[in-house]
Amino acid sequence: MSSIFDDIRSNFNRPNNAVIKIIFVNIFVWLALNIAHTIAFLGKFEGAYLQFERWLLLPANLVDFIYQPWTLITYFFIHKDLFHILFNMLALYWFGQIIEEFLGSRRVISLYVLGGIVGGLVFLAIYPFFPQFSLRGANLKGASAGVFAIVVGAATLRPTYVMHLLLIGAVEIKWIASAYVVLSVIFLRGGNAGGEIAHLGGALIGYIYIIQLKNGNDLGNWIHTILGFFIKRRNQKSKRNNMRPSHVKQTQTSTKTNSNYANYSSKSSNLSTNIPNQDEIDKILDKINDSGWKSLTKEELDKLEKAGKS
Repeated sequence: MSSIFDDIRSNFNRPNNAVIKIIFVNIFVWLALNIAHTIAFLGKFEGAYLQFERWLLLPANLVDFIYQPWTLITYFFIHKDLFHILFNMLALYWFGQIIEEFLGSRRVISLYVLGGIVGGLVFLAIYPFFPQFSLRGANLKGASAGVFAIVVGAATLRPTYVMHLLLIGAVEIKWIASAYVVLSVIFLRGGNAGGEIAHLGGALIGYIYIIQLKNGNDLGNWIHTILGFFIKRRNQKSKRNNMRPSHVKQTQTSTKTNSNYANYSSKSSNLSTNIPNQDEIDKILDKINDSGWKSLTKEELDKLEKAGKS
């Protein structure tokens, strides 16, 4: 079991890997909530669980939303059933890889988060004003708005990129994205009208994001400013924790090997000139995250290889 978790952790922590990270987070949340629901059902406190889940879903009522503002983020990590999460994650994987290949991981995160937020805001703004829709108990869940942003974003970026579909064959992704949008418009009169409204909001921001990016404006910069703050704090804490035992070990060793200190010092200085320091590695990883592996120079690739062997 530990090896399974080690494999998951290794895949999750790989650089330039936003698509897998988002998929892992969604699957983890889905599994955790379903296990909790089962335990609540067996323990006869299912009502308490359902109330907890409602605190994570985006309500259609604006007054309810004022008291639950976090739901504008949490709702797009929660799915209804297996097929709901399966189809969302498959589309995210297929189209997210296109964004990741050409624009880097950070743009996948930008599109997913912007799609989820804008889709939620469009749902809040439009859904209550259509009397055809039932407002009682209405709420929004699922990653579809973020996925639609990625699908339409990929089609806007590379409209003639070809995918091979089962039973259909080679299809340019502009036609796949168009089908997504048209079907959402048609299904507005169905039982998931609120979801379809959010899909269209996500699709709209996906198109706008890529057009603005081509004009030199990254609408997702604020997302990475926030994420960067928390990542920097986490890295600083990790470095402090890693340095403490190392310092103690070096102090203990130095008292026992004082006579060989000169040779040890000489070897250490040679190693330090060959092995890149952590700041250099962090800058290279940031560059990969921003622009993809293809942006690295030969010197930067060599530094990563040396760091991996050290």
